[in-house]
Amino acid sequence: MDILATVLILFAVLESLNILILYFWPGTTKGNGVGVFDAFEQSKAYPDIHALIRYLINWIAGSKLIFVALLIVIAVQGDRQTQLLSLGALMISIGTFYWRLYPLIRSMDRRGQISPSGYSKTLGLMIAGMLCVMCMALAVYLLSA
Repeated sequence: MDILATVLILFAVLESLNILILYFWPGTTKGNGVGVFDAFEQSKAYPDIHALIRYLINWIAGSKLIFVALLIVIAVQGDRQTQLLSLGALMISIGTFYWRLYPLIRSMDRRGQISPSGYSKTLGLMIAGMLCVMCMALAVYLLSA
């Protein structure tokens, strides 16, 4: 298994852990659970809203599961060009976090709607770290090709 497949599998494992959290422990504040959002706990006072939130959480988990399954197939069976293009697509899609999601979570964090305070910065750095690992893997692959 080369560097591309290794990075794809590592990301799939990381996302698989997030899927487990979303399906079985969505209210946790660990592992990117939605318990960091104070509104999640508050939504329990409104059964209709909480049902919608639970539906959306499971929808996200299901979408991630489809994505992870495809990523594993690409890592295991895909040729190098497919893996290379998949890594590029993955990096672009992860990068969109900073376009839409990061401004939202940062704003909620500043308004005191995230626990623990500062979580948005931690999440932003964690995602930047993942992107850096992917960039390094891409550089290693391209320099060794």
